[in-house]
Amino acid sequence: MSAESDLQPAAGNHLSAPARRQPWPRKNTPDQIQARQEILRGLPGWHAENDFVFEWPQPPAAYASVLEALTAHVVLPVSVVGPLPVTMGSYHLDEVSGNVVEDRRHTEEVYVPLAHSEGGLSASMQRGIAAVIDGGTLETWVLRDRITRDSCFIFESAAEAIACAAWLADHAEELRTWLRDPSNPGYAQSFGGVTLLSRHARLWEVDTQVLGSACHVLYRFSTGEACGPNMITRNAFALNQWVSERLVSDTGLRPTRMLVEANMGGDKKPSWQYFLDGGHGKTVFASVRVREQTLRRVLRTSSEDLVALQHVASQGGHASGMQSVAFTPASAIAAMFATTGQDLGMVGTSSMAHDVLDRTSDGVHVGMRFPGLEVGTVGGGTGMPHARAYLSLLGCVGPGSAYRLAQIIAATALCLELSASAAASSPGSEHFAMAHLAASGRSGQAQP
Repeated sequence: MSAESDLQPAAGNHLSAPARRQPWPRKNTPDQIQARQEILRGLPGWHAENDFVFEWPQPPAAYASVLEALTAHVVLPVSVVGPLPVTMGSYHLDEVSGNVVEDRRHTEEVYVPLAHSEGGLSASMQRGIAAVIDGGTLETWVLRDRITRDSCFIFESAAEAIACAAWLADHAEELRTWLRDPSNPGYAQSFGGVTLLSRHARLWEVDTQVLGSACHVLYRFSTGEACGPNMITRNAFALNQWVSERLVSDTGLRPTRMLVEANMGGDKKPSWQYFLDGGHGKTVFASVRVREQTLRRVLRTSSEDLVALQHVASQGGHASGMQSVAFTPASAIAAMFATTGQDLGMVGTSSMAHDVLDRTSDGVHVGMRFPGLEVGTVGGGTGMPHARAYLSLLGCVGPGSAYRLAQIIAATALCLELSASAAASSPGSEHFAMAHLAASGRSGQAQP
């Protein structure tokens, strides 16, 4: 199909009517990809030496299913740090409660790929890893697994919204049963090759909150190895249709409006609800113990300096209204999201973190809680060739791989947190400043 095939005739019957502006070719067919590239080549700001972005590292078909209007590519340099020794768990969900169940724990060494352009990030993370290797212990646990969609039923009055919430509380199990019924007609309905309902998005809890005349309905799902926002949207949409019909037949309540997402679901917007309770992603805890000797020899700080930094940093974060209690988790999470094909829009919410540092008899213990790491190992960008390669490198393939990936990301973020905090806690934050100075110097060099 050519780009011209998307042209639409002008409205009206007059032959002299002005033609509509040619729409941007939007499909991922070879001719429309080429059409978009030719349009860019004709723009004043384009130069022929930039055509390398049109030279695909893999055939365009490998990317066509990931996004619309595929036109070019970008290359991010990837550093690899390690080996990171980490003790982690293997998990599954209980079929009755939906709770995370740990099957076993094991210790292994992991090499971590980081896609970024942040000078000093890889060196700092490697320094944190060196502290773990030098007699430290790093462990991770998955505590919870949910992803939430906040649908909303709007009524004429608060009384009707409250009645809706009461009905949903009484029929939550019926909603779960309806969605899991193999004979549900939604599993046979297909749109563009995708079924209306996803079998992988399992509904566990149905919570409500009434605001004004609106009843917010928090559908809480698990989604297997996928991150799952598309899955839960499909299932929430179908649930809303079913609930609306049942409300009318059972109670006479008729919503004036329904929304599949009403901004309380925690999707790509950091919020206190999901910072405290989790419920939008994997809740992961990472823990590291470091000896005083290692603090001084490897990180060039002391437990006293780290405790002093945590005290003033906590106060500074509180005074500024900072939502998280952490130093710099977003850098590690963004770098790993880019290598493994995660949704980059979820870096903000996945970076919500809470650090706690305590002195021990011989060093420090740092605990870091991530309430909602939104990751998956299937679906979306994880299907891109580079993402498959790096997920394979990390051993994040097959059942339980999403839990493994979440733990590796938490462990690497903790290593960066440890190193960056140590640099900032040095007298005058000298090591922190010098690291940034060195990175600035490298950025001006033509060759590494």
